[in-house]
Amino acid sequence: MVMPPSVSRSPFPRRLTPLALGAVWMLTLAPALGQPAPEDLPEEVLRGEIITEARSPLDGQPLTATEYLELEEALALEAEIPPRLSPRIRTLIFLLRLRQFLRPLLPFIP
Repeated sequence: MVMPPSVSRSPFPRRLTPLALGAVWMLTLAPALGQPAPEDLPEEVLRGEIITEARSPLDGQPLTATEYLELEEALALEAEIPPRLSPRIRTLIFLLRLRQFLRPLLPFIP
């Protein structure tokens, strides 16, 4: 009677072992890699800081907080004033917007 040689069997096939190790690594170590560096300040903390210096949105020149506030107010006032257009151009804009609205509903419109 011939006895088969004793072979120790692994619970995983040889091809599956690297995959299992990779899955374990992904589940345990990979989430830690996505964390921010400890020296980074959270956005909530940065939002609470008082800004004392700024740059002009027009030309990038450094401004004080007061100058920046005045410039923002002036730009907001300019944005409130509607541009003056001729009635013909207003009508053309209205018709273009109407065409843009109707085009998905009526695709045969040129």
